[in-house]
Order: sequence, then structure tokens, then C-alpha cells
Amino acid sequence: MRSAVVVGAGIGGLAVAGALARSGWRVTLLERADRVRPEPTAVVLWPNGVRALRALGLGAGLEAIATPLRDGGIRRPDGHWLVQPRPTPADRMPVVVHREDLHDALIAGLGDGVELRTGVTVRTVRAEPGQRPSVGDGRHTLEADLVVGADGTDSEVRRQLAPEAAVVSSGSAAWRAVIPWYQAPRLPGDAPPVGEVLGAGYRFVAASLGERGSSGGSTRGGIYWVATAAGAPRPEPSETQLALLKRWYAGWPAPIADLLDATDPADLVQQEIRELRPLPRSYGFPAGPGGAVLLGDAAHAMPPHLGQGACLAFEDAATLASLLRESRLPDAVSAYDRVRRPRAAAVVRQTRRMSAVLQARGRLALRARDAALGTINSRLLGSAAASAAQWRPPA
Repeated sequence: MRSAVVVGAGIGGLAVAGALARSGWRVTLLERADRVRPEPTAVVLWPNGVRALRALGLGAGLEAIATPLRDGGIRRPDGHWLVQPRPTPADRMPVVVHREDLHDALIAGLGDGVELRTGVTVRTVRAEPGQRPSVGDGRHTLEADLVVGADGTDSEVRRQLAPEAAVVSSGSAAWRAVIPWYQAPRLPGDAPPVGEVLGAGYRFVAASLGERGSSGGSTRGGIYWVATAAGAPRPEPSETQLALLKRWYAGWPAPIADLLDATDPADLVQQEIRELRPLPRSYGFPAGPGGAVLLGDAAHAMPPHLGQGACLAFEDAATLASLLRESRLPDAVSAYDRVRRPRAAAVVRQTRRMSAVLQARGRLALRARDAALGTINSRLLGSAAASAAQWRPPA
């Protein structure tokens, strides 16, 4: 029986660990934290992410927990439209899923073939010719046929295998929250909780998780919102951070003020937006009878402006699982690098172009951005949507 060690129990690590276990592998899943728990927020899945989950055998319950995310257009802080809402073809429509629902589905997909160990900090990684890959925590060493580095933006596996890839700040921070239906404000028909408002270095996006009074297969329905602002993360308590958000977004179009007022500070999640520059030189490292690979944010951490972080992680997992079924292990490791690195680089380029559009500052830059945004945004989002719609897991 082939064996794998997966480092990191985020959504990418859970997805690939379950896929390997269902294929007959003996899998050890290592997590640095003492508990495996998701953020109480949500995630947008584009068609490529949905398709990847289905390829991983996890699509059966997705419809019960996912809500279609229609195009809500883009407005300025004064309420004027920059990009009008437009119909989205079914094959390009994303969905929004509560992270805790998605986490539950991924945990259920692990089955009995995965040994989960929490509180383990990986300190050593070996992936050298002639030796079995291994990881160690300073006291014990685990050897396996395959090591999967799915340990996030601050990946220790990547740091040791691809030290040229550096984590840098994008110069902004994001705040997320889900307002459960029981405390969500009732909004008038002309202010649906969907769409985007874009200002000078500030952005606010909102979406519904199901319908009020019915969350489908989820018990975690509500209104999901994300606020992005230029600058460093705030060190103050969440109550103060929420007060700052209310000040920054005062006067912005409805229902932003209502959503911030209805948010419990305990539900607020702050995150510094960081990325990898440059990307790793390789995502696959053949070693001995197998090798090591990088997956998810460990391989291609990027700003969330196109909503592709989770989708690419699931693409990685589906691609790796497929290649491992069809090829010898060292060949699959090499093929994974050949397939995934160009794909990730293309999505990262699109995301960086969108970052430049969203982070425009100064009166002249904003005027130029607003004048061209309809064309630029449609082209960028159209390219990203087409890329998401066209992706297929390897046969």
C-alpha cells in the first residue's frame, strides 16, 4: 500500500487527503494547530472549483450547501454604477458556500483511511534523490512515498523545498463576516445583499447564503460580506476594528451600513492579504520512489480579488489524484509540476492585473480607472470566468 504524508489540514489538505485515502493510500494528515476548524466565514467557488470537487467525489452534497452568486454589478461609493449587473451564463456562475459547511463535507470525505494528527509543527523536510521523502517535527520523522505540502501561505514545506518563493504583503487587509439570518437586517427590494462597491483603496462585497428562513442543507445561512482596505492589519480589538469599518464605509450605498451594524464583533475575521513573489520554481520534487509536491496557498498564495484561491487548491488536489491513478509515482510528481505551474501562473497574472485596478489611488488615477473600468473589469473578469469555465481535471 502506498503511503502519503499531507502537511496542513486546510481545505486543500483535507481534499487531497480524502482523495488519496479513497484511492487506497495510507494517509497521515498533520496539522500544526491543536484543533482542525475553519473560519466562520464563506468561500466563493467558481465552476472550476465546483468541477474539481466533483472530480474528487465530493460533489454529491455541494448543491445542498451552495448558493448561486449572480452578478450584482459594481458601484462607486456615491451609488453611481461603474459596471451594470448582467446575466451570467449557467456554466460561468459561481456559488458561495459557508466555510463550516464545506469543512464538514471535507471531513466526512476523509473516511477511515486518514490518520489525523494535530499539534504537529513540521520542522524538517527531505526530498532528495535516492531517499524516501520525509518530514519531521524535531523529535520524530515520518517517511512516505509522497509528501504533500498543503500548509498554507507560511508553508514550511515550501520554505525548505523552494526557498526562492517569498511571502510579501499586498499592501491591504480584508475583513469578513457572516451575519446569520436571525440577526440579519431586513433589506428593501432595491438593496439586495449582492454586488460590489469600489472606492479609492476600499472595496465592499456582499452575497446571500441561501434564503431567509431556509438555508437548504445548511444550518449556517445568512449574509456574507467582505471589506478590503489599503494599509496594514489593525491591532485593535474586533469591536474597535468594526467601529473603524463603519467610519470608513459611512455614506456608502445601502445596505453596507445596515450590514456592519448587524455584525457581531465576535464574528469578524481580519486577514492581511499576502502573496508569493516569485512563485516557486517547481511544484513537484521527485525523490526516491516518489517525491513531494506543493498544493494550494503553499504553491500559489495570491490576493483574493478573483476568488480563485480555494478553486486552485481543489484543482491541485483533483489533478494530483488523477495523475497518481494514471502514472508511476515519480512520473506523476513531475507531471503535476508541468500541469499545475503554468495554470497557477496564469491565474496569478490575472489576479495581479485586477489588484492594480482595485488599488488605484489619487484623483487622476481614479478618474482614469472609473472611465475604463467597464471595459477593463469586463475583460479581466471575462477572461477569468472563461478560464474557470474551461478547466477540466486530467482524464
